[in-house]
Amino acid sequence: MKNWGMEKHGGYVGRARDLEVYKRAYAVSLEIHKATLAFPKIEQYALADQLRRSSKAICANLAEGFAKQPHSKAEFARFISMAMGSCSEVETWISYASDLEYISKTQLDRWQQFYGQIYGMLVNLRAALK
Repeated sequence: MKNWGMEKHGGYVGRARDLEVYKRAYAVSLEIHKATLAFPKIEQYALADQLRRSSKAICANLAEGFAKQPHSKAEFARFISMAMGSCSEVETWISYASDLEYISKTQLDRWQQFYGQIYGMLVNLRAALK
């Protein structure tokens, strides 16, 4: 039986949090959460909140979709697609944060690199389900 690219040291991955893409998305979402706490007060319920929500949505969608994958590969693929959308959303919000000078160019470059990798991993995971 195909395991849809979700092997872990020769064994089946039992939880979404064991997926490498989940681990990477979770780690960078923590960085984003901490960084946005320093945004101006006026942004705490706007840009900062949007950034926190979209960065965390990647992991949330992976977790929900992974839990459904034993019953439906198509449903898991749909949740991966939603995670990809959230990944693209984060990239938009970090561009705003950079242009508004809330984050440094170095931070922008770092996060863009991470989210580029995460997006690619999501594409590969979705393709493995077909």
